[in-house]
Amino acid sequence: MAKNTKKDYRNQILYSVYVRNYSAEGTFEALRRDLERIKGLGADMIWLLPIHPVGAKARKGSLGSPYAISDYRAVNPEFGTLEDFRRLVDQIHRLGMRCIIDVVYNHTSPDSWLAEHHPEWFYRRPDGSLGNRVGDWSDVADLDYSHPELWDYQIDTLKYWASMVDGFRCDVASLVPLEFWLRARAEVEAVRPGCFWLCESVEPGFVSGARAEGIPALSDSELFQAFDAGYEYDVFSCFQQYLEGTLPLSAYAAALSRQETIYPDNYVKLRYLENHDQLRAAFVIPDETALLNWTAFLYFQKGMTLLYAGQEQSCAHLPSLFDRDPVDWSSGPDRAEQLRRLAALKRNPLLTDSAYQVRALAGDILYAVHRSGERQLTGVFSLKGACAPVAVDAPDGRYENLADGSGVEVKFGRIRCQGRPIIFESLRTERR
Repeated sequence: MAKNTKKDYRNQILYSVYVRNYSAEGTFEALRRDLERIKGLGADMIWLLPIHPVGAKARKGSLGSPYAISDYRAVNPEFGTLEDFRRLVDQIHRLGMRCIIDVVYNHTSPDSWLAEHHPEWFYRRPDGSLGNRVGDWSDVADLDYSHPELWDYQIDTLKYWASMVDGFRCDVASLVPLEFWLRARAEVEAVRPGCFWLCESVEPGFVSGARAEGIPALSDSELFQAFDAGYEYDVFSCFQQYLEGTLPLSAYAAALSRQETIYPDNYVKLRYLENHDQLRAAFVIPDETALLNWTAFLYFQKGMTLLYAGQEQSCAHLPSLFDRDPVDWSSGPDRAEQLRRLAALKRNPLLTDSAYQVRALAGDILYAVHRSGERQLTGVFSLKGACAPVAVDAPDGRYENLADGSGVEVKFGRIRCQGRPIIFESLRTERR
């Protein structure tokens, strides 16, 4: 991580919003009116997916992807005016939260302001036309960071928005030079001290595939020199494969524990069950008991918790990025009470700075522990609702289950798992 990244980001909750589909109106103002409810879930930060105008050329869907930006220095009139945006951010601040916006610096729409005024700053295909280098991103044109003037323009743009917001989530940050991000962080700090930087660090297969094609791509370890937090795509495929039945739970647990030794001491991973690019948690985990346990484990994890708007209502439908597709706020069981309780757990100092270990037990049970000094936080998550005695490294006695307020008894070094998540704080019984 960046040398000055604060470990207490691990105690925070990030709430992600796609303005177009958050409400029937799809506006900044409609979101502003709902901020107190979001704050009530325990959110510390609001992350707004791209707020800028969308290009018309090569548009996907009826309205186009928010990641095909036509003007970095304007707001999408579909969402409202710049004053509406400022009013939204002011209200976020009044409620004690921070606001970050999406930065999409690998590419623009083919008909962007930059493509019109500075076509020399773009990647060119062999035939000289604008194009992109990756996948099916047919609605964008890649930027070429060999031009120092582009760096100046992009950083000046970041400074402009940093006068209003508190940080940035940087899209496909792996494809933009590390030196650019390091310079941007240093210069923006003068405008917004303590600016928060989140990178979309990508899947290992993406990095290796890009490099095989001769496309420079940054690893997590490289990106974390400039960013405060990064995606957990290094382990997310293990989570997905476990749900699909193609990988044992032990492989996922081992991947999580391995992060403790391959990243700096102050590493912060963004933890999620879903995001705007992935299927909804309620879709891939349709069993209510399993989802209850996975949600508790999400908050127990070492790192910053991400909620994607609608997750608190168990929404199973993933909204389209390219069309008007509002969240159905009445689609599933309301998880707000569970999330509020877990938000209180998230503030526990043991989640700030600990030695973290995850193990898989028989019966598809995850056993995880945060240890610091003489204290420890133990979590038992029965992912398929199995009931079983579980050996724990905790003194015999009675404890509060921080997951739901019930009681937990440790007897002869064991607890009784009844299929629901168990989280309790205790003294350590041994050192590891």
